[in-house]
Amino acid sequence: MTKEDIIKPENLVYQKPELLNDNPMHYCPGCSHGVVHKLIAEIVEEMGLTDRTIAVSPVGCAVFAYNYVDIDWQEAAHGRAPAVATALKRLWPDRLVFTYQGDGDLACIGTCETIHALNRREHFTIIFINNAIYGMTGGQMAPTTLLGMKTSTCPYGRDVDLHGYPLNITEIAAHLEGTAYVTRQAVHTVAAINRAKKALRKAFEYSMHGIGSNLVEIVSTCSAGWKMSPQSANKWMEEHMFPYYKLGDLKDTGKETEQ
Repeated sequence: MTKEDIIKPENLVYQKPELLNDNPMHYCPGCSHGVVHKLIAEIVEEMGLTDRTIAVSPVGCAVFAYNYVDIDWQEAAHGRAPAVATALKRLWPDRLVFTYQGDGDLACIGTCETIHALNRREHFTIIFINNAIYGMTGGQMAPTTLLGMKTSTCPYGRDVDLHGYPLNITEIAAHLEGTAYVTRQAVHTVAAINRAKKALRKAFEYSMHGIGSNLVEIVSTCSAGWKMSPQSANKWMEEHMFPYYKLGDLKDTGKETEQ
């Protein structure tokens, strides 16, 4: 079989999304960001919304998404992405608008913006990358850091008497009247990636149809911040993150609304 035979459409198994450009990704080995970028690029292309998508990324590792996915991006101050997305969607209601945020940004610095935007039923999607740590700025404890989990600012492990409990922002979002679709996924296996893609597609579709606000959490690893190899980080995530941040849909009222 020649190279020309391999690249024929009927033999094509996978190809890189056109919206995912050729810039070398700077993310650490094993980071989930690159996988989620690929899913976003695929979905936007498949929905035919290349020229009608506006994404908002704030400070943190998430900010670099604009460098890899060729759609319109707006940078926001730390934690303020939902506020900026609110303005964008209200100004251009025919656009697909979504935010791309980490857990320190979304669940700590931007807690107010996150909760109120979701509760207002703003018609955009929040993509929430949760690796339970501040990955870019030094590996500090985040609101999502698990009890007993060590970080640069709690080197002996998170202590409930000193630091309080981990904040489960997605559970909170599911109880807000303004949310239509709230789900928690991961991208550590092929099956998980496929489920995450379906979840993101559903959230984007609900956003475009004006069916409430949507939150898609991606439970992720941070090999550098956790000081683990990518393989060890995935295993640790499965053993420690998943029992607390359980995967699956927490709320889906979109079908009922459509009927």
